[in-house]
Amino acid sequence: MGEMNQPPPPPVGVPPPMGMGMGMGMQPMMNPPVGAGAMHPPHEQFHHLAYCVHSNPSWVQVAGLAFLHYLVMLGSTVMLASTIVPAMGGSPGDKARVIQSFLFMSGINTLLQTLVGTRLPTIMNASFAFVIPVLSIAKEVESQDLADNHERFRHTMRTIQGALIVSSILNMILGYSRVWGAYAKKFSPVIMTPVVCVVGLGLFQIGFPQVGKCVEIGLPMLILAIVVQQYVPHYFRHMHDRTSFLFERYSLLLCISIVWAFAAILTAAGAYNRVSLKTQQHCRTDKSFLMSSAPWIKIPFPFQWGTPIFTAGHSFGMMGAVLVSAFESTGAHFATARLAGATPPPAHVLSRSIGLQGIGQFLEGMFGAPAGSSVSVENIGLLGLTKVGSRRVIQISTGFMIFFSIFGKFGAFFASIPLPIFAAIYCILFGIVAAVGVSFGQFQNNNSIRNIYIIGLSLFLGISIPQYFSEYTASAGRGPAHTNAGWFNDIINTVFGSGPTVALIVASGLDNTLEVRGHEADRGLSWFIPFLRRRKGYSDPRNEEFYSYPIRVHDFIPSRFL
Repeated sequence: MGEMNQPPPPPVGVPPPMGMGMGMGMQPMMNPPVGAGAMHPPHEQFHHLAYCVHSNPSWVQVAGLAFLHYLVMLGSTVMLASTIVPAMGGSPGDKARVIQSFLFMSGINTLLQTLVGTRLPTIMNASFAFVIPVLSIAKEVESQDLADNHERFRHTMRTIQGALIVSSILNMILGYSRVWGAYAKKFSPVIMTPVVCVVGLGLFQIGFPQVGKCVEIGLPMLILAIVVQQYVPHYFRHMHDRTSFLFERYSLLLCISIVWAFAAILTAAGAYNRVSLKTQQHCRTDKSFLMSSAPWIKIPFPFQWGTPIFTAGHSFGMMGAVLVSAFESTGAHFATARLAGATPPPAHVLSRSIGLQGIGQFLEGMFGAPAGSSVSVENIGLLGLTKVGSRRVIQISTGFMIFFSIFGKFGAFFASIPLPIFAAIYCILFGIVAAVGVSFGQFQNNNSIRNIYIIGLSLFLGISIPQYFSEYTASAGRGPAHTNAGWFNDIINTVFGSGPTVALIVASGLDNTLEVRGHEADRGLSWFIPFLRRRKGYSDPRNEEFYSYPIRVHDFIPSRFL
C-alpha cells in the first residue's frame, strides 16, 4: 500500500536532563520519546457499526429505523416541492400530489437499487439537480397564453415529463454500455476524498441557512439532537444499557416529536400572528395547507397530468441534470459503502447502478414526478448516526414511502413538520457524510504535495464554483451561462452548479494526468484497484459478498451484460 504502510522508525529515547533530574543512587528519569503515540492502521471497513449491509437487527428495530429513514428523506422532498411547485403555478393541492408522486417513485427506485442496483442501503430521492431545468421550463410556459394557473401547472408538468423521459436514456446508455464503469476504474482515494467531502458540504444551503429562517425552532432542534443522541447515552450507560441503546439509536424520533409539539404550541398561542408571511410559512405548523388539500387515497399512475409534451430543447437541457445525478450518486455510493460496513463499490456495480438510475428516471417521467432521483445524502448520514447499515432497513422504509404516498392525509400529517426541524437534522447528517470523505485519506500518502494539491484544489473548486453560480443566479435572476440556446444554458448552469460534479471532474482529471507514473503507491491504487476490478484472482473476494445479486442471474444472463 505504498509509503503510508511502512513501519514507523523505532522511537529514540531523549537523554534525561542532568542535575536535579538525577541524584546519587537514583535511576535516570526518561522522558517519553518525541512523536510517540497511538498508530491507527487503515481499515477498509468501519469496525464500530452495530449492523453492516447483510446483517439485520430485530424486526421491531428494523421498523423503527425504517420509519426514521422515511422521515429524514421526507424533509428534502417537501423542500424540493416547495421550491418548484409555486414557480409552476401549482396550488397546495398540486404540491401535495407532487409530494405523493415523489414518495411513490422514491419507494420504487429505492427497492430496485437495493435488489438489482448497487445492493447498498441507499435511498433514492428527488434531486435538487433538476431545479434549474425545471424552473427554465416553468418560465417558458409562463410566457405562453394559458387560461389559468392550474392549466399552466399541468402544461409545465407535461413538458417536464417529456423532457425527463427522453433525457433518462443518457444514464441508461452510460450505465449499461459500461462507459461509466470504465470511468470508475480511474478512481483512487485521492479522487474520492474531495468528492465525498463535497457530497456532504455541497448541501450546506439546506442546512443552517434553513435553520435560521425560524431559529426559535431550528436551533433548539439542533442542540437537543446533539445532546440527546451523543451525551445522554454516555450518561445512562452506567445506569441502564437498554436506555442508553434507545437514546443512541432512536433519539431523533424523540427530538422531532418534542420540537414539533413546541412549534404547535407556539402556533396555537399566537406567537406568529403578527409576523411576516414568510416567517409564518417556515415556523407555523398549519401554513403548509397539505393536510387540508391532500386526498385521502390517491394512487399515482402513469401520465396522471396528461400526455407528455416532447421538445428537443427541453430534453437536451434536462440531460445536464441527469448527468449531474450520475456524478452525485457515484460519490454518494462510496460514502454509503463506508458507513454500511461494505468495501468500495466495484466499477461494474457503479455502472449497472447508473443504468438502473436511468430506468428509474424514465419511470419518474411516466408517473409524473417533476424531478429525477439520485442518492439521498441525508439518509447516508443517518446510517452513520445510528450505526446500522442494514439493507433490510432501507427496503422496509420503501413500504412507508409507498404507503404514505397512497394515503395522502397520513403522509401530509408528517409532511407538515416545519422545515427548520429537518434542516437542523441535516446539519448533523451532512457533516457525517463530509467526514467520511476525510476517512478516505488514510489509504493514500497524505505527506505527498501532489496529493495535497489535487485534494485541496478539487475541494475548493467543488465548493467555490457552485457558490459563484448560486450567487450570480440570485442577483441576476439567471445563471452565468446566458446564450440564445436555452438548452445549453441549462446544461452549463446545472453541471457547474453541482459541487460533487465539479469536484469529481477536477479530481479525476488531475489525478489521472499529473505525475501519474511512479506515484501509484502514493495515490493508494494498491489498495483501491482490487475493489474496482471484477476478474477472479484480481478482485477482492468480499466484492461478491456485498454486491452479488440475490439470485443467480448469471445462469440466465451473460455476465458481460451485468
